[in-house]
Amino acid sequence: MHEEVTISAVGAGGEGVAKTASGAVCVPFALPGEVVNIARAGDGALVMALKQASPARVVPPCQYFESCGGCVLQHWRLEEYQHWKRELVVTALQARGLDVPVDALVPAHACSRRRIMLSARLTAKGQVVGFNRYHSHDVVEVTECPVTVAEITSRFDDLRLVAGALSGRNKMLHLTVTLAGNGLDIAITGAKALEEAERQRLVRLCLGKQFARIAVDGEIIVEREKPRLDFGGVTVEIPSGGFLQATAEAENILQKLVLEGLGKTRQALDLFAGVGTFTFPMAKRMNVHAVEFDKPALAAMERAARRATGLKKFSHEQRDLFRRPLSHKEIAGFDGLVFDPPRAGAEAQVAEIARAIVPRVVAVSCNPVTLARDLKILVDGGYAIKRIVPVDQFLWTPHVEAVAFLARRRPKPGWKL
Repeated sequence: MHEEVTISAVGAGGEGVAKTASGAVCVPFALPGEVVNIARAGDGALVMALKQASPARVVPPCQYFESCGGCVLQHWRLEEYQHWKRELVVTALQARGLDVPVDALVPAHACSRRRIMLSARLTAKGQVVGFNRYHSHDVVEVTECPVTVAEITSRFDDLRLVAGALSGRNKMLHLTVTLAGNGLDIAITGAKALEEAERQRLVRLCLGKQFARIAVDGEIIVEREKPRLDFGGVTVEIPSGGFLQATAEAENILQKLVLEGLGKTRQALDLFAGVGTFTFPMAKRMNVHAVEFDKPALAAMERAARRATGLKKFSHEQRDLFRRPLSHKEIAGFDGLVFDPPRAGAEAQVAEIARAIVPRVVAVSCNPVTLARDLKILVDGGYAIKRIVPVDQFLWTPHVEAVAFLARRRPKPGWKL
């Protein structure tokens, strides 16, 4: 049974939202103002016919749009899309009672993703490599991708050969492919068990294709040279599978914003430091103590620091900041702090920062909802939000980064942790 609905908004997940007698329903690939015929499917709906299109609807640039589950908003005119993405940050802040100015969205770039995750499956028709279908574990085979760097998309055929050497029947293989400064770094999970002859064939294949490194289920199979990236003029040998910003362009923007927010800081803390994305640009200007839980990331940072020149005083610490956040007493003495946690945010750590007296704090986040929660804790504890900058790193998706600058003031009367 079909029903006609009018789309009133685009929700936080990128789907159109229609209000019906039975409540709101999510309609993928529909835009505000559009009239569509839908068929209910689970908690959502499918568009059966587009009766009235939005004037903001454009021709999507990708041939796999609506099949591939990656870029769900390619059909929306850029101005409306960018306004909506900025509003994701504004809405999250307002939900926490934070009515503060938010900068215009820093736009994303096409053909800029230097890290992607491909899925692969061996089927009766042969090896399939691509991206997951929208809301599905099926694999959509692709030969191009308008958001990914050419250095990766030009190697899709080679990656298909690698997947073919590792795929087991009815098993899903995942390939995380990263463009490093000296070649492709590939981390694979879900591989079948290899006989020695199969393993040797894989080694020869990867050497012939001149990949920088191949790791399979955590084991390095081939490493022609350690993949490297540059952070603030410091070369870091990145660990396999370690966290990185998805695009170099967004990384550069985030680094500049962090340095701007820290201003004339002399003694800085870098929390959730990773491999040193912000640490090393900071360490060129100020003394830095970096805190990170992941051992391979910390080891990579330490090796890079030993070889680097022109750094101020640098120190590091392994610590799980979720289980054992730095106390407000440990934070005392630092005049600047940056934290860049995973999507879950840094609630426990932020509670300690709120009790400390740090003149400048910079928050970097990939989740507006947890960012707003953390900022509310800081504001109630005595910090003032000076600036918030949303950054579009994942073009045509619902994901948005944001950077917040805060300065210390007095806590609200009666405030307690």
